[in-house]
Amino acid sequence: MTSVTIETPAPATRVAANPAQPPGRRRLRRLRPTTWAGLAFAAPLLVYLVIFYAYPLVENVSMSLHRFTRATFVTGEAPFVGLDIYREVIGSAQFWPIVRQTAIFVGASLFFQYVIGLALAVFFQRSFRLSSVLRALFLVPWLLPIIVSGTTWQWMMDADSGILNRFLAIFGVDPVWWLNAENSLMSVTIANIWLGVPFNLVILYSGLQNIPTQLYEAAALDGANRWRQFWSITFPLLKPVSAITLLLGFVYTLKVVDIIWIMTSGTGTSQTLATWAYSMAFGKGTAVIQYSQAAVVGTILLVVALVMGFVYLAVQRRQED
Repeated sequence: MTSVTIETPAPATRVAANPAQPPGRRRLRRLRPTTWAGLAFAAPLLVYLVIFYAYPLVENVSMSLHRFTRATFVTGEAPFVGLDIYREVIGSAQFWPIVRQTAIFVGASLFFQYVIGLALAVFFQRSFRLSSVLRALFLVPWLLPIIVSGTTWQWMMDADSGILNRFLAIFGVDPVWWLNAENSLMSVTIANIWLGVPFNLVILYSGLQNIPTQLYEAAALDGANRWRQFWSITFPLLKPVSAITLLLGFVYTLKVVDIIWIMTSGTGTSQTLATWAYSMAFGKGTAVIQYSQAAVVGTILLVVALVMGFVYLAVQRRQED
């Protein structure tokens, strides 16, 4: 009897990878499609930031370190003077009064914008008939063009035919010269508060929607009235939203030029650092155009905004901890 030998086939061997190709390169090749897709989506934003933010900021700082005139601005041969122009601007007689006026304008605007916006947000938190319509009407100042808002406020504050003085005359109050040199800061601050309240209302109202209603129900069962609920629940839980609202409001208010220039042209007490830089750069109200001095003021505003940004990050980190 003959024996039959059955040969079992050898197991299939896996194709060996190329030993010359390191594993890191193979992993990079597998991730390359997603990496390229991410870069493609981020490229427009990066290009926009570089062209419209990074480059102008670098040029502004460079201009503040060189003494530019009309001639050297065209030729680009401005001499390097280091921090000399900074010393000139900070040591001028106008600098510290304008800093004080800027601080009053920014501080008063932020305080009243936040308080009024928070009060309106809490008011609209309760649903009632026409609440959505009224909330939409409060957004009108935010949606109007600045030229329309500034011109309207300028007409309302006119000393002779303004509606504000006519209203005050009903109570026997003498006409107020709203737009003269002494009262111009108060006038532009009132207009800026009116412009900023809708922004605070929208952001704070959105933050209120994220607070669970069960907290208010539990507090009501414990006998807490609305005032106690506000200070114990609403205000503490709104701190993160309030911080970002105040930061954005600070940065925006610090660089406000349009509403001030439309109403008073930055004269008298309404002169701020932003309008001062604008007047020096474009020769509005100055005998000589001062490009480098305007760049110095712009750099100072940039540094102040960055400092406030770092303060916000520190506060946010502390809240998270």
